Amino acid sequence: MRRVELNRPETAAAPVLSVRNLSVAFETERGRVAAVRDVSFNLYAGRTLALVGESGSGKSVTSLSIMRLLGSAGVIAAGSITLATPTGPQDLLRLREREMRGIRGRSISMIFQEPMTSLNPVLTVGHQIAEPLRSHLRLSRRQARKAAMALLDRVGIPGSARRVDSYAHEFSGGMRQRVMIAIALACRPLVMIADEPTTALDVTVQAQILELIRELQRETGMAVLFVTHNVGVVAAIADRTAVMYAGELMEVATTAQILSSPAHPYTRTLLASLPPDIDSPFDRERQRLVPISGQPVDLAALPPGCSFSPRCPWSLRACDASLIPLAQVAAGRAARCVRIGDLR
Repeated sequence: MRRVELNRPETAAAPVLSVRNLSVAFETERGRVAAVRDVSFNLYAGRTLALVGESGSGKSVTSLSIMRLLGSAGVIAAGSITLATPTGPQDLLRLREREMRGIRGRSISMIFQEPMTSLNPVLTVGHQIAEPLRSHLRLSRRQARKAAMALLDRVGIPGSARRVDSYAHEFSGGMRQRVMIAIALACRPLVMIADEPTTALDVTVQAQILELIRELQRETGMAVLFVTHNVGVVAAIADRTAVMYAGELMEVATTAQILSSPAHPYTRTLLASLPPDIDSPFDRERQRLVPISGQPVDLAALPPGCSFSPRCPWSLRACDASLIPLAQVAAGRAARCVRIGDLR
């Protein structure tokens, strides 16, 4: 089978991060449950790839696998995660934990979903911003404090000389998220993973956070993996989008293609279940919200074929016969469906 390049813009020579055939499982009372299956994508400097899907689709597990922060129950069963470094490519799955600690926060950083639970409540925000600077860049305490104040200024928190000694509970939700971004950017990483960074924020603050990430990306040239279930956020920030369901990639294309002409049945039903966007040709064709029928698939009892088949209004017998590969359907576009040609 010809290799499918899932996220290769014409201007990029090589990916900063390459995930290949990643499979992740968790040990449970029901046995080993596959949470991510055969996921592949590339991240390129200065570009943003969005991972989109319902809760439980495997988005956060994929991002935590890159950081190797799955916990004791998580098992990376197969695949490779290759980071391009000045000394050559490194497969992160082959590194010892001590070596991986040198990658986290330095070459790859992460903005977690909820800053109030991610920030340490008993340490000042200045201390937490300075920590990666002292650990990775070997700055002195005074140098790190000065850099922390500069980062607070950069992410739009006024009065940095005073706020550097504040604690997380003294900030609003939007400001705490800005502190998380400051921590993530402290060492100017090659890759930043943003896992639902605008969850629970009002739309005004959400727009400010997205614009801040875009602006900082333009300045640093970092690659961004943006994990979200919010399609409106995807439209605002992502160059390309990968749609996940039940731990698999269902469709990968440019964000414009995904939003204007979704190819996979899951992508189509997912977009149809959201409020319409008057700027989208796909949305202008429908008059009401259409919920996705059925329930999300049980990962401990996956169907033999397409995992979306039990909920798909266009399913055929062939959908349940065997696993369906992710195949290229057009230049730079791939989907996992036997009926792609019929649904265009």
